[in-house]
Amino acid sequence: MSGFGRRSLPPGYFRFRMPGGTALLVHRRSAVVAAALFLVALAVAVVEIATGDYTITPTGALNALVGGGSDLDRFIVVDQRLPRAAAALLVGAALGASGAIFQSVSRNPLGSPDIIGFTTGAATGGLTVILLVGASTATTILVGTLVGGFATAAVVIALALRRGATGDRLVLSGIAVAAMLAATNDYLVSRADIENAEVAKAWQYGSLNAISWPPLLPLAVVLAFALPAALLASRSLRVLELGDDTAAAVGLRVARTRTVALALGVCLAAIAVATAGPIGFLALAAPQLARRVARSPGVTVLASTAMGAALLVSADLLAQRLLSPFQIPVGLVTAAIGGAYLVWMLALAPASGSRSGRT
Repeated sequence: MSGFGRRSLPPGYFRFRMPGGTALLVHRRSAVVAAALFLVALAVAVVEIATGDYTITPTGALNALVGGGSDLDRFIVVDQRLPRAAAALLVGAALGASGAIFQSVSRNPLGSPDIIGFTTGAATGGLTVILLVGASTATTILVGTLVGGFATAAVVIALALRRGATGDRLVLSGIAVAAMLAATNDYLVSRADIENAEVAKAWQYGSLNAISWPPLLPLAVVLAFALPAALLASRSLRVLELGDDTAAAVGLRVARTRTVALALGVCLAAIAVATAGPIGFLALAAPQLARRVARSPGVTVLASTAMGAALLVSADLLAQRLLSPFQIPVGLVTAAIGGAYLVWMLALAPASGSRSGRT
């Protein structure tokens, strides 16, 4: 967007200059909402780190973070609570950005990776590695989820292209593939021995209960490259939301843009699944909630990323506290939130059935 002059900027936008002479158009309210959501997410993360079944004062928690306090304090704060809070923030950000990309490409509020099967496909890859290969390290699960996610994306896109890759066809093809993959996942779990089945089932719910620092390294590395790329692609995604014909008319390479965007979305969803298991509904709800709060003309990647981080860290705090001292998988909490969100969407939908929430 470096060709926009000061007078040609759309109302409500400002130009953000980046290294290399390029510039991005940023929706002003979306940027403010994203900043506020990031602050909320960080505040909830601080509460998650400073509180819990093991009682420690805020001063004691701060001392533990800087290397002071007792060995037990440092173990609880630095080795348990801090990686869990960091994982919630990073996984939530990845799912929020992934959902924004898919909903923008499909121009459909249901076009999220968990609805159209990409998350389920990534879970199939992870379960295959855990149950059939017998390797459950962070690296092997990451490879399995990436392969499963991209293989599912290839199948869904191939099915959608047969009659024209419209948003509705992409969603319907994804739902059909997701149903078959879900049955495959259940079969894999049912054929495993009890011990491996319990491990796989707990992972399949989506949980941060036993998260540690090693799985966060590949997550942080992928996000360091994928999130900036997604933010840079947001300009093209806004044009793509106008439709293929209009986008091509203004000079956008539609096929290339869609391919790159889908690759970024699958990568973000797969790394999230590899780290915490398949956490449902977050990628569906975060972009739409961010859009409504920011009042942006389309799905905004930045605000969706912040909303995803805020939602997941809040859901994880609830997962720890609702049945304390027992902890439930955060995926169950996000599923409840997602169900409430879908009911809310249906309640707000006009009686004519028009797609008012379509992006």
